[in-house]
Amino acid sequence: MKRTFEELVDEAASVSVEGWEFSWLDGRATEVRPSWGYQRFMAERLAGAAAGLDVQTGGGEVLAGAGRFPPLMVATESWAPNLAKATRLLHPRGCVVVSDSDEPPLPFADGAFDLVTSRHPVTVWWEEISRVLAPGGTYLSQQVGPESVFELVEYFLGPLSAERRRARHPDDARAGAEAAGLEVVDLRFERLRTEFFDVGAVIYFLRKVIWMVPGFTVEEYLPRLRELHERLESEGPFVATTTRFLIEARKPG
Repeated sequence: MKRTFEELVDEAASVSVEGWEFSWLDGRATEVRPSWGYQRFMAERLAGAAAGLDVQTGGGEVLAGAGRFPPLMVATESWAPNLAKATRLLHPRGCVVVSDSDEPPLPFADGAFDLVTSRHPVTVWWEEISRVLAPGGTYLSQQVGPESVFELVEYFLGPLSAERRRARHPDDARAGAEAAGLEVVDLRFERLRTEFFDVGAVIYFLRKVIWMVPGFTVEEYLPRLRELHERLESEGPFVATTTRFLIEARKPG
């Protein structure tokens, strides 16, 4: 039986959005993954590292699935629910989880790590990444690109400015890395298809990825959500375009 709008909304508005995995969306939304396979790529780098740092680790899910850790492994996170989840996942693996505000400086000495990783960081402080990398060390990151899922964002917010559409461009990441003294050795970009099958999936996504529609609440957008529910019922999935880029940068030395 089809579920009512009210049932879908009540469920999605109350479910926990702690952590940084999206299994709740299984069967309710799909996203094509980037071709490079970030977790596999990260695992290869970690296996050859002596000291690793995962910045903005979320709930630690991606790092925990990466296989063998280097002798020294540290992760940072700022949001308390994620911090607790990451600690539960990563401490048994020998990884130290550090509470950090995601503002400079990183709480580590110069040259402390030969590998720094980060999946979908909200911000990248390139000077700090460069500072904590040892000479010859590597930064590896998969990041959200420009205009990611903007079809959905603009459904709620209306047309966005050219400046906001340009934000998070991979060319800017390259420029930031180079300005901090790093050499970009790999930069890849892909546009990927995303589909939302019910309004509950949309609510969950916007509650979890809070920067997409800042300040999103069900109450504020209830009329728009009802319209979206009716559209999904009559037309099928809401299709959006996710953008991702992979950047690998090396510190000379």
